Amino acid sequence: MDIFEDKSIRPMQIKEMTDPFNSPDYIYELELDGIRCLIYLDETSTDIRNDRNHCLLAAFPELSDLNAYVKGKCILDGELIVIKQGIPDSMEVQRRSLLNEYLKIQLASARYPACFVAYDILYINNKLITDLPLINRKKLLEETVNETEKLSVSRYVPERGLELFNLTKRQNLKGVIAKDKASKYYPDKTSKEWIKFKYLTDKDFIICGFIAKKPNATSLILGEYRGNNLFYKGHVTFNGCSDFEKEYPCVRRAESPFHLMPSGNEDVVWLEPTLVCQVQYTPSEKGFLRKPVFKEIRNNKKPPSLS
Repeated sequence: MDIFEDKSIRPMQIKEMTDPFNSPDYIYELELDGIRCLIYLDETSTDIRNDRNHCLLAAFPELSDLNAYVKGKCILDGELIVIKQGIPDSMEVQRRSLLNEYLKIQLASARYPACFVAYDILYINNKLITDLPLINRKKLLEETVNETEKLSVSRYVPERGLELFNLTKRQNLKGVIAKDKASKYYPDKTSKEWIKFKYLTDKDFIICGFIAKKPNATSLILGEYRGNNLFYKGHVTFNGCSDFEKEYPCVRRAESPFHLMPSGNEDVVWLEPTLVCQVQYTPSEKGFLRKPVFKEIRNNKKPPSLS
């Protein structure tokens, strides 16, 4: 089977998450806030597939000529991104991926054009090269791509992962991936040789309601005060309690306590905003909670309005 013609492979995934570290055996790259994709390029065509193997070219027509910027028939792994205010914008690229009206797609591509950042090469000139060490594939990638505003090669830092991680935090970027220089590429598999650095924040939020999901699991609705107004911040899953109200005494209310009513919360039991909980999450430039994890109820802390 020719994997280029079949176009059914999927990217290798990252399993491990650790605290930042330095090592001479690793290289370190920025984790970009976009859509993970494989792109298939030959003399006459460009094909872009996300990690579920869905074609994305119709939503990003400005990338239809990426094949003009490579030396040979190849498959590249990387990230499709949209830049806003100097950094990748995950909300914009996801919004664009869902557009299906021709005029809206054209307007969006003109206003915020997408680009593709390649960080690996799996196939070149009819040869599968996934068994080569990563550092060798990196060299082939650099030799294959003629960089433009539409197509670039991801830069990496050898050995100094901790320093790169600290820089990403200061610049409000998504994070860092550590990759073993000798690692092979396993399509559609999870590798322990590619490691994501933890980039997490702990913060207190007000519990404003809940949705009973299943036995011993509850979705808590979170809020945060700005001045005297309470704003919706998202949900977090709370496990290990079949009756949240019984475990943590609270008072029901008929209406949402938020300044602006969030959509998609029709089944919520609204509560008076008196309980505070601590949540660990990955920050985003939009202020949303990415991958939130419940940590504890803060029984010794009151919301600002009750302090």
